[in-house]
Amino acid sequence: MIQLILGEKGKGKTKILLDKVNSEIKTAHGSIVYLDKSTKHMYELNNKVRLIDVSSFALRSSGEFVGFIYGILSQDHDLEQIYLDSFLKISQTDESTVNEVLDRLDKISQEYNVTFVFSISMNSSTLDPKFKENIIAEL
Repeated sequence: MIQLILGEKGKGKTKILLDKVNSEIKTAHGSIVYLDKSTKHMYELNNKVRLIDVSSFALRSSGEFVGFIYGILSQDHDLEQIYLDSFLKISQTDESTVNEVLDRLDKISQEYNVTFVFSISMNSSTLDPKFKENIIAEL
């Protein structure tokens, strides 16, 4: 399953994402990973959440990003949830290809039984209608 937090830049998506991950870690049975473009939010995350600073991996395309996700999944067999802040920037995608990347990640989530939660700086009108039910917050 994928869950989406949508809104313009600076509207508070990151706070919602951080609150969600910190509340979910209390009941999680597996591990949780938080992907971000820096380590800026390290001290706002519960210490049981694994923070990965994706900027240090120099991803150049959405295909490389998907491969990066597969790499994370291959290293952690009890991975339960992956949170990702600044989805468009980290995944190397834009509004024209976001639906394709979300579709691939939705299939990965079903195949590996992992929940993805993304904050995306865009509004829901750009999304494929099939993803509208995945929106948990729109600011």
